[in-house]
Amino acid sequence: MNDVTQINPNDDVLIALRDCHKGEVIEGITLLNDVKQGHKIALHDMAKGHALIKYGNVIGFLSKDVKKGEWIHSHNLVTSLNTANPQYVYQKSVPLPPEPEERTFLGYPRKDGRVGTRNDLFIVPTVGCVNGSCTLIKATFLKSHPKLAGHIQVLIHPYGCSQLGDDLSTTQRLLIGLAKNPNAGATLVVGLGCENNRLSSFMSAMEPYDHDRVLSYQCQDVEDDIAYGVSLLEKLYEKIKDERRLACPLSDITLGLKCGGSDGLSGLTANPLVGLLSDALGASGAKVALTEVPEMFGAEQALMNRASDEKTFEKTVRLIETFKAYYAKNGQPCYENPSPGNKDGGITTLEEKS
Repeated sequence: MNDVTQINPNDDVLIALRDCHKGEVIEGITLLNDVKQGHKIALHDMAKGHALIKYGNVIGFLSKDVKKGEWIHSHNLVTSLNTANPQYVYQKSVPLPPEPEERTFLGYPRKDGRVGTRNDLFIVPTVGCVNGSCTLIKATFLKSHPKLAGHIQVLIHPYGCSQLGDDLSTTQRLLIGLAKNPNAGATLVVGLGCENNRLSSFMSAMEPYDHDRVLSYQCQDVEDDIAYGVSLLEKLYEKIKDERRLACPLSDITLGLKCGGSDGLSGLTANPLVGLLSDALGASGAKVALTEVPEMFGAEQALMNRASDEKTFEKTVRLIETFKAYYAKNGQPCYENPSPGNKDGGITTLEEKS
């Protein structure tokens, strides 16, 4: 294994692939400091104010003069970001090359046209007050079906009571989205009876949905809410138990991405792999959901350069600028991310993390 790597030929730094020590000579460079795995080593002398390049992009400015072989981190590198919005430029994107053949995956087609990669039973409480009942319904059901332990999801939450207006409607939309998720072969919706998130309005707002695959009841309407819930879950299980995966086109996939524990090696390992996978799926007509908008700051122009057309570019600009304005409105800088753990792992600035 190599001791260091240079990600882009234009980069000013090497990345340590192991813990390196002061005085070591690596790639003809004498280290002037101890450098932990994932951290940056200066490739050449650089003056204070230099725009440091990593990944072929600026990740910040040097706050001090730096010598070849010196460790570069928070003590000598600062963010280039501030609350002011840069001028973004639309550049016509080069389309992704189409996949060479019609590739498929094994999934579960749903009536609404979407496809799941799992065939689970979901239990969705309309209000946090019935979280315990829903959990007990699952436990009771599993006594008869122990092999389904990993295939029943109780989506507990603390909401649904004493909520009004947009707060309530947002909670309702989120829970409806979960209840109709294509990874749910069938869903049991459980209400209490006195909550603001009324079961009747919840089920009405869920329309259209597959009435054979989504059942509901209120605990206060039945004598034994646990036994009744288990009986409904049994009915739903009968609907899905014999289903098998079918070959479906990649265009039916929706891939959700979520930030993990980032460090100086994330950009060498997991993230590029996810990017290549996203490119392949996108070229096949699939959808990839990228979240963590603040972790786009500093790399947003690179993201915008992948816009399929000018309308998409303008939507991305609005997304970024609205989020930055939110920070500014609340008197917060937009560049405080990364976290202490990110920095311990070698990430210095938000631009670098993005």
